[in-house]
Amino acid sequence: MLLAKLALGFCGTVAVAGAYTLREGVMRVDEDHMDGRHVHVWVPAAIVPMAMHVIPSRHLKHAAAQAGPWLPTLRALTKELKKYPEAELVEVKDANQHVRIRTHQGKLLIDVTEPGETVHLACPLAMIEDVTRELEAKSPAA
Repeated sequence: MLLAKLALGFCGTVAVAGAYTLREGVMRVDEDHMDGRHVHVWVPAAIVPMAMHVIPSRHLKHAAAQAGPWLPTLRALTKELKKYPEAELVEVKDANQHVRIRTHQGKLLIDVTEPGETVHLACPLAMIEDVTRELEAKSPAA
């Protein structure tokens, strides 16, 4: 009976953690090189704001001081981008390069293609908002 209660508690915890992770989304960075090197990083977006609590305070204060003037703009931009779930923000093409920045289902997507290298970044807007809020709290002006 005790083992069943432990198993139920464990399954419930995993289910709640999974639901929270899916709600926040996944941050994804994919980099592919023509020479065969590949870097693929997928991180639950909920981890990034949590990880900021274990970063030494002096580093966060320095980052907040550097980004400080731009944090209100970033917060406002993130808030407004949430209103446009499918928006094409920037697309630049030339003979060899292609850059595309857009929103898709609550994520900011940045795609860069050039000869020999392709980079894709998907970042949930909710995560950007959380990180901005954390940095504003550490800002010297706060």
